Amino acid sequence: FRPKTGELVWHYQFTPNDPYDYDATEVGMLVDMKVGGQDKKVLMQANRNGFFYVLDRANGKLLAANPYVKVNWADKIDLVTGKPVESAVTQRIRAGGDEMVWPSVLGGKNWTPMSWNPATGLAYANTLNISWPYQFAKPEYKRGEWYLGVNFRGVDMPKNEPHGYLSAIDPMTGQSKWQLPWPGQPSMAGTLSTGGNLVFTGAATGEFMAVDATLGKKLWEFNVGTGIIGLPVTWEMNGQQYVTVVAGAGGVWALLGDERMAATPAGGSVWTFTVK
Repeated sequence: FRPKTGELVWHYQFTPNDPYDYDATEVGMLVDMKVGGQDKKVLMQANRNGFFYVLDRANGKLLAANPYVKVNWADKIDLVTGKPVESAVTQRIRAGGDEMVWPSVLGGKNWTPMSWNPATGLAYANTLNISWPYQFAKPEYKRGEWYLGVNFRGVDMPKNEPHGYLSAIDPMTGQSKWQLPWPGQPSMAGTLSTGGNLVFTGAATGEFMAVDATLGKKLWEFNVGTGIIGLPVTWEMNGQQYVTVVAGAGGVWALLGDERMAATPAGGSVWTFTVK
């Protein structure tokens, strides 16, 4: 939009006729970067549907759209039309089939903010490795129960794989340069990238940590005593850099079945650390 007039300049729909609840509520980042050797002002988003999008923010042209997590509901995104090419899995579902769909209704990444480091050329996000069984069902209203038009049976956590990662993603390919697996429940915290080549984020069980942005090596951590689902921020006062995070476990993520959460108080606190 043009803020002075309200004129609509362009728009883009990520998942047309979306049956999977892959809404586009994830943070869209405005980044200046090189694309094909040319300087571009882009908008990038790790969409809930599992594809990482890069658009020219001046005109809405789609520059890249590649999977950043396991995806089987679509084969690819057509760069000409901008639309997903539905896979055989989705076609069978539309015909009434019952299929396991990747990613789940939680998405490849949910609403938690990611961050960007122009020095590494990577986006840092807490991603999810979760699927769900999916089948259409005739909607039947029953007071106090789900009313979805879907045979909803929850999500499916992989048995022998991590359920999520801190991922360092190449925005043009969707591939991760490195991934730091989360034990048990994946992280729903945001990430913060700094000019000192650090990535800050937090865990559901309370660990607040700093990670090397290039190597993915954990450099420091401190348990704040309650789960972290907020976004770290950094600021400066009197020449000293600080990082602050709001902590407090809760929300729907506490229902994912991680036994460690029983020993994690709900809490509610603000923590500030110096960065040296």
